[in-house]
Amino acid sequence: MSEIPAGTPSVKYKRIVLKLSGEVLRGKSADPIDAGTLERICLQVKEIHDLGVQIGVVIGGGNIFRGLAGEKRGVDRTTGDYMGMLATVINSLALMDCLEKMGVTTRVQSAIPMNQVAEPFILRRAMRHLEKGRVVIFAAGTGNPYFSTDTTAALRASEMRADIIMKATKVDGIYDKDPKKYPDAIRYDEISFVDALRQRLNVMDSTAFSLCLDNNVPILVFDLNDPHAIHKAVLGEKIGTLVRS
Repeated sequence: MSEIPAGTPSVKYKRIVLKLSGEVLRGKSADPIDAGTLERICLQVKEIHDLGVQIGVVIGGGNIFRGLAGEKRGVDRTTGDYMGMLATVINSLALMDCLEKMGVTTRVQSAIPMNQVAEPFILRRAMRHLEKGRVVIFAAGTGNPYFSTDTTAALRASEMRADIIMKATKVDGIYDKDPKKYPDAIRYDEISFVDALRQRLNVMDSTAFSLCLDNNVPILVFDLNDPHAIHKAVLGEKIGTLVRS
């Protein structure tokens, strides 16, 4: 465990997996990766890195290509999923470049071997990077088609024995129904895995959710538009919706 610098506030979660959708990098720009949005996300990561938090990141590739969307256009599902995995590598490299320029040592580990641009995913090496205070970005999903980056986040969090998965979204938590359609929708501050399943709430896909349930990995769903959201979350402030046993 890396040392937490003296004089910094105590953190509730010392090792996290941050799950980002690829779409968040687009921002309001027409470009797949908006420079300003990328910088704002990296500043949030740096803010908690400076507290001594050990950070793994999983990012989707939906801003570039999504396998399921490709299938609707006639792309073979397996081929499309591999294309989506490669898109996550592009996003991971963009995150790494931005973080490194901010002075945050970062490593990209890919589930698909591509030694010229990323390390292979090796659990012990990833753990060692975290212990040395490096941010580790897990790219290329699980390396297998038919598995989402939600499942990647659940798998890596379980393997790395992370305290929590922090799922950054465009909404401020989990509601009992769609808040965009129903103004009387109620937001949960906290909900159990069992209740989330019973109510069929869209927290993560079923495979990812099952992994978190089986391995007792809590999930925090929160709004990334708050510029200090991740910082508040690691300090244990009330933010978003916490799903736990």
